[in-house]
Amino acid sequence: MSGQEIDADTVRAWQVAGVDFTLVDTLPPSAFQKGHLPGAIHIMSDNILGQAAQVLPDKAAPVVVYCASERCRRAGLSAARLESLGYTDVYHFAGGKRAWQEAGYPFA
Repeated sequence: MSGQEIDADTVRAWQVAGVDFTLVDTLPPSAFQKGHLPGAIHIMSDNILGQAAQVLPDKAAPVVVYCASERCRRAGLSAARLESLGYTDVYHFAGGKRAWQEAGYPFA
């Protein structure tokens, strides 16, 4: 896995504090539509190489990628792909939607 690891409490604290970062949901479209973390954009892991430049123009800005759970590999693969494109502040939210839900945080 690539990217710095980040947890649900830190992601939520950043949201509440107004930290400027991009949250990327790497799950299939149907899973994104059923519920995602507030403020998240949707880019499937398989499409991140082709879409990153359009939706993430600042390669130095913080990006947090997540998927379903700690067992899901999409977030780690996406973080690695972003780093290969030159993104320098990438975080892998290893617990994903499951950890978010278990912490009792809201979904959009």
